[in-house]
Amino acid sequence: METAVRVQHKVTRPRADALRNRERIVTAAREMFVEFGPDVPLDEVARRAGVGNATVYRNFPDRDALVREVVCSVMDRTSEAAELALAETGDAFEALSRFVHACADERLSALCPMMSSAFDQHHPDLEAARERIEELAERLMARAREAGQLRPDVGVGDIMIAVAQLSRPPAGTATLCFDRFVHRHLQLFLDGLRAPARSELPGTTATMEDLRKA
Repeated sequence: METAVRVQHKVTRPRADALRNRERIVTAAREMFVEFGPDVPLDEVARRAGVGNATVYRNFPDRDALVREVVCSVMDRTSEAAELALAETGDAFEALSRFVHACADERLSALCPMMSSAFDQHHPDLEAARERIEELAERLMARAREAGQLRPDVGVGDIMIAVAQLSRPPAGTATLCFDRFVHRHLQLFLDGLRAPARSELPGTTATMEDLRKA
């Protein structure tokens, strides 16, 4: 009889130290992109992360791969903040406010220029992260609107434009000097979103599709 031999394939998982190194690289890159812009030398990213150049390139073969990972990780953390707000906050407008302030804390506006850079805008990871944050923002706004707390003439695009304009200047442009104004000005903006509306807005509601076409 012919003996059947079952070959067991070992699943290789990244070691804990390798995962930590990757996280340190992404964190360092995010900090330096915010402070200096997306063209900061990768050698400097490696130095801040406390790893060798080879470790950076082993995880991210080129700059586009690292920028994409930074953008995705920021959007993922913002989405997690939105999910927590939905789960933990009974007041619908307060949940929306928590999301807006979380966007500011993640420095979304400083990273916005990278979202329209040369790397593949249709990469599956990027599209998944973008769809998740848009869907959560829509849910937060819908809940506040249904509760009669959010004026009806604003869209997700309006929220994201305002966060980008009010929360941070462009990367590398005295970004950290504006931190003390961020949440104060965002709160002024949020107060203007409350229903009933005090005025009629000019133009039309901005959607995320409008932002992608801009």
